[in-house]
Amino acid sequence: MKKTNLLFLFSLLISISLSAQIKDRKLDKVIQNSLETFEVPGISVGIIKDGKIVYAEGHGVRSLKNNKPMTKETLVGIASNSKGFTCFSLAMLVDEGKLDWDDKVRKYIPEFKMPDAFVTEEFTIRDLVTHRSGLGLGAGDLMFFPEGSDFTIEDVIANMSKQDQKSAYRSSFKYNNNMFIIAGEVLHRVSGLTWEEFIEQRILQPVGMKNSKASYSRVTDKSNIIDAHTRTEGEVIHIPHDWSDLANPAGGIMSNVSDMLTWAEFLMNDAVTKKGERLLSEEQMHNLWQLQTPLPVSKENDYNTHFSGYSLGWFVSDVNGGYKQVSHTGGLLGTVTQFTMIPELDLGIVVLTNQMVGSAFSSITNTIKDSYLGYKDRNWVEKYGEKNEEWITYNDSIKTVVYKQVEKIKNKPALETSKILGTYQDDWFGEITIKKEGNELQISSARSSQLTGKLLPYSLTTYIAKWDNRSFDADVFVLFTLNEKGEASEITMKPIAPITDFSFDFEDLHFYKNETED
Repeated sequence: MKKTNLLFLFSLLISISLSAQIKDRKLDKVIQNSLETFEVPGISVGIIKDGKIVYAEGHGVRSLKNNKPMTKETLVGIASNSKGFTCFSLAMLVDEGKLDWDDKVRKYIPEFKMPDAFVTEEFTIRDLVTHRSGLGLGAGDLMFFPEGSDFTIEDVIANMSKQDQKSAYRSSFKYNNNMFIIAGEVLHRVSGLTWEEFIEQRILQPVGMKNSKASYSRVTDKSNIIDAHTRTEGEVIHIPHDWSDLANPAGGIMSNVSDMLTWAEFLMNDAVTKKGERLLSEEQMHNLWQLQTPLPVSKENDYNTHFSGYSLGWFVSDVNGGYKQVSHTGGLLGTVTQFTMIPELDLGIVVLTNQMVGSAFSSITNTIKDSYLGYKDRNWVEKYGEKNEEWITYNDSIKTVVYKQVEKIKNKPALETSKILGTYQDDWFGEITIKKEGNELQISSARSSQLTGKLLPYSLTTYIAKWDNRSFDADVFVLFTLNEKGEASEITMKPIAPITDFSFDFEDLHFYKNETED
């Protein structure tokens, strides 16, 4: 009893401490510093504590194109924070007796197959949403990333069997978006509603998330919505929104700080709405936050963390020696977000941004979290700012060396152009074509309209694909394998710099020259 009283007193004192910081506008200064340090045009931040909103404000601008202010109502793509909604939806169907977490996927999608026959038969709904499939990081993401491909849900299901197994089934954590897309199809087949209809009708509306939509394409009023931004070749620029509706169950929801605070309050109130309606049983709400796939924890970490892992649509860990933290991040081209809850402290933190620099949301979230956990000012903006600068400099140095080599041999490629022209086929991604236009070589994808670019000589059997859309920051080595005639017969790819987003899973591709062109 004494321990409980002490914890309550400690929490109360910390809460008072943070309130004082907010009153003194110290948090405003941290956010402003983050905007400047990480070159983010706009950030909106929200805090809910003990059922009360103690902070909800926007800073900076929602777009460099119009310079309109970012507010707590500004809509942002929450990206992979949508995964928690997908799992909540599945849990609702479990409550209704329409499925079980350990049902086999083939019970609902008979055509579902994995590379291994045993895994195919054993793969469960739980496996779909816990990143333990054995496939590689981001396997198959090029089917929906970047926007503009013609892949369908049928393609996603069919192409899972064509991915390479990178580890044993259920042996390790490898983040996978396509499994959530398939989970969304299970939801559709069982409920009779599309994923988008289910999310809006069964969750967003009853919870009270009045301005949120299940996808960008369903937002009819775009008067207060961000534009995406990214740092491209040394400059932060506005870029078009980029997300395929195919991948909505993995990351499609549009929301704002006000609505996400409502979501946090609802979850920490054990899935009971403000009107007193329970949307999920206590048992299933409890299950959502139980660790399923463990993750390693460094002996040296910032929050005295002892365990970490992935639950059903959430990352879970302990912080400060015992409090459970439930969180997720999200990233699209041009925007990143973070959503954090510490239920035992009845604390929720939301940070939404319109630039793809995770250091910005981490700096703000950690500063707020520290105030409630009793840590003294650890100056996260400065700490992450230095690391971010080092990371950018490191990647830029790699690209500089690569393009110096390109410039050096641009007029004397070792491999004759005629030896590499033609169409090449990958088992799941389809065709790419290499052709000559004027004095330049062009590379393009048949199924992903944005993947077009110049092909530049680099070494004896390697070229560089320099994508026309420079915001991708994902140029790749194009490595040719030659046959006995000295002609290209195969192609593999490799990103030239580690900053390339993992969803550009070029390394998973293996192209073969179409035989008719030999």
